Amino acid sequence: MSSTVSRTLKRPALAALCAAALALTACGPSGSSGGQAKDAGPFPGLSGPQIADKAVKATKKAVSLTLDANLTTADGPIKAFVALGTKGRCAGTMTMGSTGTMELIRDGKLAYMRFDESFLREQNKGGSPEETEAVLKMLKGRWVKSDSTDPEFKDGLEMCELDTLLSEFETGVNSAERGVETTVNGKKALTLTEKDGDTTYRFYVATEGEPHLLKIEQKGGEEPGTMSFLDYDKPVPAKKPAAEDILDLDELGAE
Repeated sequence: MSSTVSRTLKRPALAALCAAALALTACGPSGSSGGQAKDAGPFPGLSGPQIADKAVKATKKAVSLTLDANLTTADGPIKAFVALGTKGRCAGTMTMGSTGTMELIRDGKLAYMRFDESFLREQNKGGSPEETEAVLKMLKGRWVKSDSTDPEFKDGLEMCELDTLLSEFETGVNSAERGVETTVNGKKALTLTEKDGDTTYRFYVATEGEPHLLKIEQKGGEEPGTMSFLDYDKPVPAKKPAAEDILDLDELGAE
């Protein structure tokens, strides 16, 4: 395998998404007591921080969910739609910048990634035209197979670990204020709002069934964006690609 191809695959985009997601969820000034308890509406008698704490605990119990993210990061905009679970299974797509899409499937120790032409060209910037064409010829339309424990890919594939994502949620340390009742993706929700300087966070908590987090919004700050949480506890569609469409890095002698 050429050094150019190896360089392309050493920078999995999920690492950037994971960093942005963790930054978005770990918000709020520490130690604040927050909003007043209210008896009217959903969660009677609970204050904003108490509802947020309840929502985080319920969300952490999930065995799977789908993350729909639209984030602004230091590396540019990122969009993702990824189903992930607690057993290292995930499947979805991610777009970096205005173009360039990566597809990902992971089932335990095995991971498969497929990159469109725009993604491959962007990742190979600085390479010669000949190198770029070689990369496109080898990888375009092919699923790249890898061991998910390989240090070259491990950090980027952490986004497939639901436990890793949810472990970063803070609990009991915000000053969220109760807000209006609304609907998020067809589910009834209560809005919690919190401000930290010029940054505003809004949390949407399900008011029927389990009080899951349904959506988080950040406006202002260095990395604004939104994350929606869908399809709680539904099976993750991590289906192995067809054998003829798989490129095995080990068989190519990749280091």
